[in-house]
Amino acid sequence: MPRQSRLDAPGLLQHIMARGIERRKIFLDDKDRESFLERLALILEETQTQCYAWALIPNHFHMLLRTGQTPLSKVMRRLMTGYAITFNKRHKRAGHLFQNRYKSIICEEDPYLLELIRYVHLNPLRAKLVNDLKELDTYPWAGHSAILARCKNPLIPEASGQKSEVQNGGSDNKHPENPVNPVQYKSLAEKTIEDVLLHFGETQKVARRRYREFVEKGIDQRRRPEFQGGGLVRSAGGSKTGLLGRPKEEREKGDARILGSGNFVSSIIKEGSDSMNHKAQRHVSLDDLVSRVCSRFRITPDELASKRRKRDISHARAALCYLAVDELNYSGEELARLLSISGRGVSDCRDRGQKILDNPEIIREYLS
Repeated sequence: MPRQSRLDAPGLLQHIMARGIERRKIFLDDKDRESFLERLALILEETQTQCYAWALIPNHFHMLLRTGQTPLSKVMRRLMTGYAITFNKRHKRAGHLFQNRYKSIICEEDPYLLELIRYVHLNPLRAKLVNDLKELDTYPWAGHSAILARCKNPLIPEASGQKSEVQNGGSDNKHPENPVNPVQYKSLAEKTIEDVLLHFGETQKVARRRYREFVEKGIDQRRRPEFQGGGLVRSAGGSKTGLLGRPKEEREKGDARILGSGNFVSSIIKEGSDSMNHKAQRHVSLDDLVSRVCSRFRITPDELASKRRKRDISHARAALCYLAVDELNYSGEELARLLSISGRGVSDCRDRGQKILDNPEIIREYLS
């Protein structure tokens, strides 16, 4: 049976799992784990993707993410491809590191956000990497210890300190104080932990205590097969009792890519279908897009691919990268080859292009 296409949209909560090929280890030591988390921290901040829970197991990892405007596929491609290259180089190996593609399950937030945070964070205990909850409290390779503030949060990128300086006027003091209007930059990772704790109490001390009590109650639940997706049957823990006697057309929709009620499953499938149809209707070839962009900025294709830094050429490159990657789903690699720039250069161009084309009407002019 052919595998189903992924479902994705900004703001969706998704449970992500990825395993090593042939169930081999993907983390051989702490340096591997640190490398993975450093890369993840930067990608999450750059793409404004929230990570509510995460756990690194020797041969796989779990994450609970909420995507921003950057599609999940691009977030995961950057993370897994970049990490695999670093891992192979460090350990002098070649070939695939991960088994097939990662698994992603869209989750209905109200009933499952806290349950999944607990489930993901208890993985090291279920895998016997720690002996008890007390050890898990200070275990650095899962997000539980960061929520409790028992370990430094590795998902706060090192660059956030530099942003604090910029945010506060470029002072040498990383955390200058203004008695009238104190401002301190907070990374998305810090804000996400604050969001989690707000579910448990108004003060951090109370919230952390209640959060830990909540996690402790989940220890005896063992494995949770209902967290593998599939509508009402999965949501009910696998029981079909509630469906007996219902006509077929009244039974709730199920889908292995989605965890939630039948209504939620149906709405996500419809949204995914509408999105795919919309993309198909507005698809433009890359050559045609280059012609449209060049015409708009009154430059030639040769100038577009040149190294010149003239304002119109720079803006045209930025517009092309944003439209091609974010609106038409071309890969960054295709744009890098076309413009003879690095992947990082494409990313920078996309960011500038989004600001230049910050108007739906202008975007439609290029794509219609």
